[in-house]
Amino acid sequence: MKHINSEKIQQALRKKFINKGVKIVAPETVYFFKDTRIGKNVTIEPYVVFGSKVIIDSNSTIKSFSHLEKVKIGKNVSVGPFARLRPGTIIKNGSKIGNFVEIKKSNIGKNSKVNHLSYIGDTLIGNKVNIGAGTITCNYDGKNKYKTKIKNNVFVGSNTSLVAPVTLNEKSNIGASSVITKSVPKNTLALTRAKQIEIKNYKRK
Repeated sequence: MKHINSEKIQQALRKKFINKGVKIVAPETVYFFKDTRIGKNVTIEPYVVFGSKVIIDSNSTIKSFSHLEKVKIGKNVSVGPFARLRPGTIIKNGSKIGNFVEIKKSNIGKNSKVNHLSYIGDTLIGNKVNIGAGTITCNYDGKNKYKTKIKNNVFVGSNTSLVAPVTLNEKSNIGASSVITKSVPKNTLALTRAKQIEIKNYKRK
């Protein structure tokens, strides 16, 4: 990788951030880019890699084994562990991006949560949104990419697929294991789920 081109450069960058008050738990395992910008009271855990054009505001935490490139992170944000933030991502104040989450070209509003095992691409997420585990935005049909809009105070249940283009309006709720292909009105519960079938006294052949 181009930005890991000299251990001397890395040592200088690590020292610069430590002198500015950045808490780097294991400096020798963290790799910066020359244009990385980090605010006050930021904590960086071991094995974090920064690509180009990363900006982190104050009081945020980047947890272990995360990779960030061309992203902007606000204040009081938690990222990782094992998170991948790809170019065009903006994480606003107070939000949480958890483990095994990938975000690309998306805007995550204030105090929203994408806690685990999710892919968010080409998406605009509002404030105080909760994205359940295993949620994915289906933004690519093999030829074109489409946008997903999730407005304020939306709750998305686990293992949901959002097939773009689609909009989830304010205070809507999505039931777990749903495939959402149409926009959902505000204050509405939407779910798509096959009826459970039970065969009593069943024996495998």
